[in-house]
Amino acid sequence: MSTATQPGYGASLSLADARRIADAASQTALAKGMPSVIAVVDVGGHLVLQERLDDTQFGSIRVAEAKARSAVAFKRPTKVFEESLAHTPRILALDEAMPVDGGFPLIVGGEIVGGIGAAGATPDEGAEIALAGVNALTSAAAGKD
Repeated sequence: MSTATQPGYGASLSLADARRIADAASQTALAKGMPSVIAVVDVGGHLVLQERLDDTQFGSIRVAEAKARSAVAFKRPTKVFEESLAHTPRILALDEAMPVDGGFPLIVGGEIVGGIGAAGATPDEGAEIALAGVNALTSAAAGKD
């Protein structure tokens, strides 16, 4: 993704939006029996809300937040880094880059307003959980238009 096509940073999402996002992600994880930590960060990568579902390993707390921060810092899903790692191992040297699927920027009106990360399950399951949060924000934003 070239810099010219990346979204800019906008105003940070609200706590109400963060709750809507985390609730949708948590509901997906619970419905599918996937252990999860869900982290929602603002446009500066600062934690707004985090949930750890019962019996999810505590090691996933920082991983979920790192995925969300990475998605905001680099304006792209963390899967991009995961897919690039095999042929570009120097990605590991990038501060804030998390090369594990499950982190996404949150975009409203073409601007990044925050990020979401999900960890605790497999990377693919984390992505599915986080995307439920992304979709909840997208649906809510579409309803405001």
